[in-house]
Amino acid sequence: MITGVLVAGFDWITADVLLNHVEQLPHAALAIAPAIGLVLATAALRWLGHGATPSTSDEYLRVYHDRRLRMNLREFPAKVLASIATLGSGGAMGFEGPSIYIGAATGSWLQRRFQRYFSRDDAKLLLVAGAAAGVAAIFKAPATGALFAIEVPYQEDTAAQAVLPALVAAAASYLTFVGFHGTDPLLQISGQPHFDVVDLLGAMGLGLLAGVGARAFVWLLRRAKAWSTELPVPVRLSVGGGGLALSATLGFWLFRGNPVTIGPGYRAIEWSLGKHAFTLVLLLFVLHAFATACTILGGGAGGTFIPLVVQGWLLGRLTTAALGSRTSLFPVLGAAAFLGAGYRTPITGVVFVAESTGRPGFVVPALVATAIAQLVMGRSSITPYQRSRRPSVLERRFDLPITAALVPEPHLATSDMTLDELVDRHFLTTRASTIPVVADGAYLGMVRLEDVLRIERAQRPHHTAADVLRTDAPVAEAEWDLRQALRVMEATDVDRVAVLDGDRLVGVVTMSEIIRIDDILGDEDH
Repeated sequence: MITGVLVAGFDWITADVLLNHVEQLPHAALAIAPAIGLVLATAALRWLGHGATPSTSDEYLRVYHDRRLRMNLREFPAKVLASIATLGSGGAMGFEGPSIYIGAATGSWLQRRFQRYFSRDDAKLLLVAGAAAGVAAIFKAPATGALFAIEVPYQEDTAAQAVLPALVAAAASYLTFVGFHGTDPLLQISGQPHFDVVDLLGAMGLGLLAGVGARAFVWLLRRAKAWSTELPVPVRLSVGGGGLALSATLGFWLFRGNPVTIGPGYRAIEWSLGKHAFTLVLLLFVLHAFATACTILGGGAGGTFIPLVVQGWLLGRLTTAALGSRTSLFPVLGAAAFLGAGYRTPITGVVFVAESTGRPGFVVPALVATAIAQLVMGRSSITPYQRSRRPSVLERRFDLPITAALVPEPHLATSDMTLDELVDRHFLTTRASTIPVVADGAYLGMVRLEDVLRIERAQRPHHTAADVLRTDAPVAEAEWDLRQALRVMEATDVDRVAVLDGDRLVGVVTMSEIIRIDDILGDEDH
C-alpha cells in the first residue's frame, strides 16, 4: 500500500504535471527539453546523491544477489528526483524502473525500521515484494508485477521463496494505485483477437525476429550505459542531449509534428495503430531505439521495460505492414516476445500483454512467439546483474565474507621458534601443511612443512622458523569473500591462507573451514 501511494505520487508529478506540460511546448523548446532533463538528473545524482548512479531496477538486482549489500536509502531522494527530471522532460525511458526502485527501497526501509520483527534474511523477501508492488502499480498489472519480481533475478530460475509476499504486495499496490488512477488498461486495444494456423506460423517467425532484434537492442543499450560511465560528464551530456534533440526534430519532420520520440513511447504505440507505410514504421523503430540509447548515454534515470515493449510493438507493426494486414495481433505478440527476450522473463512478457491490453486471448500465440525469441536471445540480457540460476548451498557459502570462516584460534609461530618446536607443537597437532609466522601481531610469512622436512632431523633444533620462512606465500585481504580466498588456495596449492588487514594478521582461513558441512547448514538455518 505504501508503494502504491508513492508510485501514484511519482506518476502524477512526472506524467500529469511535468510531461503533459512539456509536450505542449513549441517544437523548438520540446526538442531540447530532454537534454535539460539530463542536466538536472546529473545534478541531482552528483550533489544530492553524492555521486549516485542513475540505476534503478538494476539496483534492485544488485542488492538482491549480494547478501552483504543493503539499499542505500540516502540516495533515494536523488534517484527519484533524477527519474522525475529525466522522464518528466521527455526522456525516452520507462516509468517502471523508478517504480521498482521505490518499491524495493520501501521494502528495505521496512526491514530496517522494524528489525525486531524482520530478520536480515527477510530483507530479500521484502525487496522482492517491494519490486513486485512497484511494477504492479505503474502498469496496473498485479500478476505482471509479481511474476517480474520473482522471474527477473535469474535467467533459468526464479526467486520462488518470495512468491506469496510478491503476490500480496502486488495486489495491495495495484488496488491502492487504481484508487487514484482508475482501472483502464495501459494499452488500449479494440476488438477481439482471432488467430488460426497461419497466424501461429507468423508468431513463430515474429518470435525469431524479436529474438534477433532484442539482442541488437540490448547490445545497443548496454554499450550506451558503458559509454555513460566512461565519457566525461560534459561530453556524455552533449552527445546524449544532442542525440535526443536530433531524434525529436526528425520525429517532428517525419511524423507531422507528432512527438513520437518524446517520453516512454506510448505516443509511438498510439501513432502506430493507424494505417502507415512500412518505411515510416521502420524509421520510427530505429528512431525510438536511438532516443532510448541517447537517454541512457546522457545519464538519464528510468526503466528499460517499456522501451523493450515499444520496440517489440513496432516490430509487430512492421510485420503487419509487410503482410498487408490490419490485425492488432502481431504488435502485441512482438511486445511480449521482445520484452520476454530482453529481460529473460518469458512468462512476464506474456502475462503483461494480456493484462495491459485486457485481451487474454493473445496468450496462446504470445507463448509461441516468446518461446522462440527466448531461444534466439541465448544468454544475453539487458541487465548485467541477472544470474543464470539460484546458487547451490555451497555456492551461497562462497559468497559469504572471508571473516565468516576464520579459524577461531589459529596456531601461530614466531620467527625464533625452532623447527623441532614447529613440528611438535603445530604441524603434528593441526595436521596442516603451512603455519603463519607473526611478530607482535604483524604477519611475517608462512612456514611450509615440506621446507621443514628438507632439513635433516638432527639439524632441526639448530634452525628456526626464520630460516625457512616464505614471504611470498599467498595471503587474503579482510574484505574478500570466500570465493576469492578459495581461488587463491587452489591456484597456489595450499590448504590455508593468512587473512590480513594491512600488515596485521586477523586470522587464518582453511580449506576445511570453508567447506565444512555443519557450518553451511548452520548458516542456511540462520
